[in-house]
Amino acid sequence: MAQNQLEQVARSLVAPGKGILAADESSGTIEKRLKSINTPSTEDNRRAYREMLFRTPGAEEFVSGVILYDETIRQKAADGTPLVKVLADKGILPGIKVDKGTKSLAFSPKEKITEGLDGLAERLVEYRNLGAKFTKWRAVITIGDGIPTDACLDTNAHALARYAALCVDAGLVPIVEPEVLMDGPHSIERCYEVTERTLHKVFDELYDQRVPLEQILLKPNMVLSGTENAKQADVARVAEATLLCFRRVVPAAVPGIVFLSGGQSDELATAHLSKMNELGGPWELSFSYGRALQAPALKAWGGKPENVTAGQKAYYHRAKLNSAARYGKYTAAMEKAA
Repeated sequence: MAQNQLEQVARSLVAPGKGILAADESSGTIEKRLKSINTPSTEDNRRAYREMLFRTPGAEEFVSGVILYDETIRQKAADGTPLVKVLADKGILPGIKVDKGTKSLAFSPKEKITEGLDGLAERLVEYRNLGAKFTKWRAVITIGDGIPTDACLDTNAHALARYAALCVDAGLVPIVEPEVLMDGPHSIERCYEVTERTLHKVFDELYDQRVPLEQILLKPNMVLSGTENAKQADVARVAEATLLCFRRVVPAAVPGIVFLSGGQSDELATAHLSKMNELGGPWELSFSYGRALQAPALKAWGGKPENVTAGQKAYYHRAKLNSAARYGKYTAAMEKAA
């Protein structure tokens, strides 16, 4: 794939009013999700759930791409159509999570390093042949006493950049995801400091490894108060702090920032995104939500075939609200609209 085509894919993923559905839950995570609605995590149930989302009528108005898991990119719908084709036929770009999850960092067990670089070049060729147009790799940064260490930030930034370089080389757009976790009692100021340090190191590595920034997307956390902090920053403060941080360290060459929800409620994730778009920045400010897009649909579906339409309606509604947030036009009143 020519370089300008990769830039085209990156830009189409952050097209106005659109964002990305993260449906790349690991086997353990999807099992927890299905367990919450008393549904066993069988291959058939996982397929049925994801097919419900992917076939939602009109979702393509608001969803530009879907990140898939290794199992899902190989699955077929109930009628035998590959799920990748179900998406592509609606004009939605299929993507793939390519990291192999996290392990404890050597000499610092409270910190994580993401694995999956071994054999990645070969896997990328296979995924591209299966129809993937873009990829995702997640690094996890924890805030705590004395952490994150420079060693943790350096090793994760280096791995993210190596991944991104391999993807561009293979003709796939990499989504670079350094997630500073919101778990903990830290203040929004501490989150700001760690997010700024993290992104600074990531972009230094991307530059050193010659990754063309026009051909990537950034999937970061928002700058938030820790979940256990009694003083939670309001929507305006989160939007201002996040944009201030990103203006300082994210080059304007990056076509778009697709925020993760990271455990925020559906409503807050949407409200924060809307406020940021109201304020604006040099990049497209979009979303790549998993649970914050899926939770209402999962509940409405409940694992029952007769509830597919209800599940799709809930997913469509949530996606529509996030589309409004892309224009800075979301209001809480929209939550109750049909």
